[in-house]
Amino acid sequence: MRAVRWAVVCAAGILALAACGQRDGLADPYRSVEELPEELGRDGTTVRVGDPHAPVTVHLYEDPRCPVCEEFETTGAGPELRRATLEGTARTEYTLASFLDDRVGGSGSKKAVNALRAALEEDKFAEYHEVLYANQPEEVVDGYTDAFLLELAGQVEGLRGPEFDDAVRTMKYRDFVTASQKSYEKAGGPSDPRGPGTPTAVVNGTMIPAEYNAVLWDGEAFTEMLESVARVTRWEADRT
Repeated sequence: MRAVRWAVVCAAGILALAACGQRDGLADPYRSVEELPEELGRDGTTVRVGDPHAPVTVHLYEDPRCPVCEEFETTGAGPELRRATLEGTARTEYTLASFLDDRVGGSGSKKAVNALRAALEEDKFAEYHEVLYANQPEEVVDGYTDAFLLELAGQVEGLRGPEFDDAVRTMKYRDFVTASQKSYEKAGGPSDPRGPGTPTAVVNGTMIPAEYNAVLWDGEAFTEMLESVARVTRWEADRT
Protein backbone atom coordinates (compact mmCIF):
# COMPACT_ATOMS: atom_id res chain seq x y z
CA MET A 1 0.00 0.00 0.00
CA ARG A 2 2.85 2.40 0.76
CA ALA A 3 4.25 1.73 -2.71
CA VAL A 4 0.90 2.61 -4.26
CA ARG A 5 0.67 5.85 -2.28
CA TRP A 6 4.22 6.78 -3.35
CA ALA A 7 3.24 5.98 -6.94
CA VAL A 8 0.22 8.27 -6.83
CA VAL A 9 2.24 11.14 -5.37
CA CYS A 10 4.84 10.81 -8.13
CA ALA A 11 2.28 10.29 -10.88
CA ALA A 12 0.15 13.22 -9.72
CA GLY A 13 3.18 15.48 -9.74
CA ILE A 14 4.13 14.51 -13.26
CA LEU A 15 0.59 14.75 -14.60
CA ALA A 16 -0.29 17.95 -12.76
CA LEU A 17 2.65 19.75 -14.29
CA ALA A 18 1.61 18.53 -17.72
CA ALA A 19 -2.00 19.55 -17.11
CA CYS A 20 -1.41 23.27 -16.83
CA GLY A 21 -3.68 25.25 -19.11
CA GLN A 22 -5.27 22.27 -20.83
CA ARG A 23 -8.79 22.43 -19.38
CA ASP A 24 -11.00 25.12 -17.90
CA GLY A 25 -14.45 25.45 -16.43
CA LEU A 26 -16.49 23.31 -14.07
CA ALA A 27 -19.04 20.75 -15.18
CA ASP A 28 -22.38 20.00 -13.56
CA PRO A 29 -22.74 16.43 -12.31
CA TYR A 30 -24.74 13.85 -14.24
CA ARG A 31 -27.23 11.66 -12.43
CA SER A 32 -26.45 8.45 -14.31
CA VAL A 33 -24.28 6.95 -17.05
CA GLU A 34 -27.27 7.22 -19.39
CA GLU A 35 -27.03 11.03 -19.23
CA LEU A 36 -23.36 11.26 -20.20
CA PRO A 37 -22.76 12.91 -23.58
CA GLU A 38 -20.94 10.73 -26.11
CA GLU A 39 -19.29 11.50 -29.42
CA LEU A 40 -16.77 10.25 -31.92
CA GLY A 41 -13.68 12.45 -32.06
CA ARG A 42 -12.54 14.21 -35.21
CA ASP A 43 -9.83 11.61 -35.70
CA GLY A 44 -12.58 9.08 -36.38
CA THR A 45 -11.42 6.58 -33.74
CA THR A 46 -11.50 8.26 -30.32
CA VAL A 47 -14.74 7.76 -28.40
CA ARG A 48 -15.36 10.60 -25.96
CA VAL A 49 -17.64 10.30 -22.93
CA GLY A 50 -18.47 13.08 -20.50
CA ASP A 51 -18.41 16.86 -20.33
CA PRO A 52 -15.94 18.44 -22.78
CA HIS A 53 -15.16 21.15 -20.22
CA ALA A 54 -14.10 18.73 -17.47
CA PRO A 55 -10.71 19.76 -16.06
CA VAL A 56 -9.21 16.29 -16.56
CA THR A 57 -9.29 14.07 -19.64
CA VAL A 58 -8.37 10.41 -19.17
CA HIS A 59 -7.67 8.60 -22.43
CA LEU A 60 -7.80 4.82 -22.11
CA TYR A 61 -6.36 2.23 -24.50
CA GLU A 62 -8.26 -1.04 -24.09
CA ASP A 63 -8.93 -4.34 -25.84
CA PRO A 64 -12.37 -5.81 -25.00
CA ARG A 65 -10.87 -9.30 -24.50
CA CYS A 66 -8.06 -8.08 -22.22
CA PRO A 67 -8.54 -9.54 -18.71
CA VAL A 68 -6.35 -6.82 -17.20
CA CYS A 69 -8.68 -4.21 -18.71
CA GLU A 70 -11.59 -6.09 -17.13
CA GLU A 71 -9.80 -5.94 -13.78
CA PHE A 72 -9.28 -2.19 -14.16
CA GLU A 73 -12.91 -1.60 -15.18
CA THR A 74 -14.56 -3.74 -12.50
CA THR A 75 -12.32 -3.95 -9.42
CA GLY A 76 -9.57 -1.43 -10.14
CA ALA A 77 -9.84 2.32 -10.66
CA GLY A 78 -12.48 2.08 -13.40
CA PRO A 79 -15.48 2.59 -11.10
CA GLU A 80 -13.80 5.68 -9.62
CA LEU A 81 -13.16 7.03 -13.11
CA ARG A 82 -16.85 6.57 -13.95
CA ARG A 83 -17.78 8.41 -10.77
CA ALA A 84 -15.39 11.26 -11.65
CA THR A 85 -16.89 11.41 -15.14
CA LEU A 86 -20.40 11.63 -13.69
CA GLU A 87 -19.29 14.35 -11.30
CA GLY A 88 -17.70 16.34 -14.11
CA THR A 89 -14.16 16.10 -12.76
CA ALA A 90 -13.05 13.96 -15.69
CA ARG A 91 -13.91 13.21 -19.27
CA THR A 92 -13.10 9.68 -20.44
CA GLU A 93 -11.83 8.88 -23.92
CA TYR A 94 -11.29 5.45 -25.46
CA THR A 95 -9.14 3.97 -28.19
CA LEU A 96 -10.32 0.41 -28.76
CA ALA A 97 -7.73 -2.15 -29.80
CA SER A 98 -8.35 -5.65 -31.15
CA PHE A 99 -4.86 -7.20 -31.23
CA LEU A 100 -5.79 -10.08 -28.94
CA ASP A 101 -7.66 -11.80 -31.77
CA ASP A 102 -4.36 -12.29 -33.56
CA ARG A 103 -2.55 -13.36 -30.39
CA VAL A 104 -5.00 -15.90 -29.01
CA GLY A 105 -7.19 -16.59 -32.04
CA GLY A 106 -10.75 -15.80 -32.98
CA SER A 107 -12.54 -12.55 -33.74
CA GLY A 108 -14.13 -11.59 -30.41
CA SER A 109 -12.20 -8.36 -29.94
CA LYS A 110 -13.07 -7.12 -33.42
CA LYS A 111 -16.72 -8.07 -32.98
CA ALA A 112 -16.88 -6.34 -29.60
CA VAL A 113 -15.26 -3.16 -30.91
CA ASN A 114 -17.69 -3.14 -33.84
CA ALA A 115 -20.61 -3.58 -31.42
CA LEU A 116 -19.34 -0.77 -29.20
CA ARG A 117 -19.17 1.52 -32.23
CA ALA A 118 -22.73 0.54 -33.09
CA ALA A 119 -23.75 1.35 -29.50
CA LEU A 120 -22.16 4.79 -29.84
CA GLU A 121 -24.42 5.41 -32.83
CA GLU A 122 -27.35 4.87 -30.45
CA ASP A 123 -25.80 7.04 -27.68
CA LYS A 124 -25.42 3.92 -25.55
CA PHE A 125 -21.64 3.42 -25.65
CA ALA A 126 -20.90 4.04 -21.97
CA GLU A 127 -23.67 1.75 -20.78
CA TYR A 128 -22.78 -1.04 -23.19
CA HIS A 129 -19.05 -0.71 -22.47
CA GLU A 130 -19.78 -1.28 -18.78
CA VAL A 131 -21.95 -4.32 -19.52
CA LEU A 132 -19.33 -5.92 -21.79
CA TYR A 133 -16.60 -5.76 -19.17
CA ALA A 134 -18.94 -6.96 -16.44
CA ASN A 135 -19.62 -10.06 -18.55
CA GLN A 136 -16.25 -10.55 -20.26
CA PRO A 137 -15.58 -14.17 -21.35
CA GLU A 138 -12.24 -15.75 -20.54
CA GLU A 139 -9.47 -14.40 -22.76
CA VAL A 140 -8.71 -17.76 -24.38
CA VAL A 141 -12.40 -18.30 -25.18
CA ASP A 142 -13.59 -16.49 -28.28
CA GLY A 143 -16.76 -15.63 -26.40
CA TYR A 144 -17.82 -12.32 -27.91
CA THR A 145 -19.97 -13.90 -30.59
CA ASP A 146 -22.74 -12.04 -32.39
CA ALA A 147 -25.33 -13.88 -30.29
CA PHE A 148 -23.62 -13.06 -26.99
CA LEU A 149 -23.06 -9.42 -27.91
CA LEU A 150 -26.74 -9.08 -28.78
CA GLU A 151 -27.74 -10.86 -25.58
CA LEU A 152 -25.66 -8.41 -23.53
CA ALA A 153 -27.11 -5.49 -25.48
CA GLY A 154 -30.48 -6.55 -24.13
CA GLN A 155 -29.28 -5.38 -20.72
CA VAL A 156 -29.03 -1.79 -22.02
CA GLU A 157 -32.44 -0.21 -22.25
CA GLY A 158 -33.19 1.05 -25.75
CA LEU A 159 -30.10 -0.38 -27.44
CA ARG A 160 -31.55 -3.40 -29.24
CA GLY A 161 -33.25 -2.63 -32.53
CA PRO A 162 -33.03 -3.45 -36.25
CA GLU A 163 -30.17 -1.03 -36.97
CA PHE A 164 -28.01 -2.05 -34.01
CA ASP A 165 -28.66 -5.76 -34.46
CA ASP A 166 -27.84 -5.58 -38.16
CA ALA A 167 -24.65 -3.61 -37.46
CA VAL A 168 -23.49 -6.33 -35.06
CA ARG A 169 -24.31 -9.22 -37.38
CA THR A 170 -22.78 -7.65 -40.51
CA MET A 171 -19.69 -6.03 -38.92
CA LYS A 172 -20.93 -2.71 -40.26
CA TYR A 173 -18.09 -0.80 -38.60
CA ARG A 174 -15.21 -3.03 -39.67
CA ASP A 175 -13.39 0.01 -41.10
CA PHE A 176 -13.62 1.67 -37.70
CA VAL A 177 -12.26 -1.49 -36.05
CA THR A 178 -9.24 -1.47 -38.38
CA ALA A 179 -8.62 2.26 -37.97
CA SER A 180 -8.96 2.06 -34.19
CA GLN A 181 -6.38 -0.73 -34.00
CA LYS A 182 -3.99 1.38 -36.11
CA SER A 183 -4.50 4.33 -33.74
CA TYR A 184 -3.64 2.05 -30.84
CA GLU A 185 -0.46 0.88 -32.57
CA LYS A 186 0.53 4.48 -33.37
CA ALA A 187 0.20 5.38 -29.68
CA GLY A 188 3.08 3.01 -28.93
CA GLY A 189 5.46 5.37 -30.69
CA PRO A 190 8.74 4.37 -32.34
CA SER A 191 9.76 2.32 -29.31
CA ASP A 192 6.84 -0.09 -29.61
CA PRO A 193 4.92 -0.08 -32.92
CA ARG A 194 2.69 -2.83 -31.52
CA GLY A 195 1.01 -0.32 -29.19
CA PRO A 196 1.40 0.85 -25.58
CA GLY A 197 -0.26 -2.16 -23.95
CA THR A 198 -3.69 -2.45 -22.37
CA PRO A 199 -4.89 -0.89 -20.27
CA THR A 200 -2.88 2.29 -20.72
CA ALA A 201 -4.08 5.63 -19.36
CA VAL A 202 -3.12 9.07 -20.65
CA VAL A 203 -4.10 11.97 -18.38
CA ASN A 204 -4.37 15.42 -19.95
CA GLY A 205 -2.03 14.33 -22.72
CA THR A 206 0.59 12.67 -20.51
CA MET A 207 0.84 8.88 -20.32
CA ILE A 208 1.04 7.45 -16.81
CA PRO A 209 4.56 5.98 -16.68
CA ALA A 210 4.69 2.19 -16.48
CA GLU A 211 6.46 2.33 -13.12
CA TYR A 212 3.44 4.12 -11.64
CA ASN A 213 0.76 1.86 -13.16
CA ALA A 214 -0.13 0.61 -9.66
CA VAL A 215 -2.43 3.62 -9.47
CA LEU A 216 -4.74 1.91 -12.00
CA TRP A 217 -5.58 -0.80 -9.47
CA ASP A 218 -6.21 1.43 -6.45
CA GLY A 219 -9.43 3.41 -6.69
CA GLU A 220 -8.60 5.72 -3.79
CA ALA A 221 -5.15 6.51 -5.16
CA PHE A 222 -6.54 7.07 -8.66
CA THR A 223 -9.12 9.49 -7.29
CA GLU A 224 -6.39 11.38 -5.42
CA MET A 225 -4.44 11.66 -8.66
CA LEU A 226 -7.43 12.97 -10.63
CA GLU A 227 -8.25 15.51 -7.94
CA SER A 228 -4.62 16.71 -7.84
CA VAL A 229 -4.55 17.22 -11.59
CA ALA A 230 -7.96 18.91 -11.53
CA ARG A 231 -6.87 21.36 -8.82
CA VAL A 232 -3.81 22.44 -10.80
CA THR A 233 -5.79 22.75 -14.03
CA ARG A 234 -8.50 24.84 -12.38
CA TRP A 235 -5.88 27.02 -10.69
CA GLU A 236 -4.27 27.67 -14.06
CA ALA A 237 -7.67 28.46 -15.58
CA ASP A 238 -8.41 30.96 -12.81
CA ARG A 239 -5.07 32.68 -13.42
CA THR A 240 -5.93 33.25 -17.06
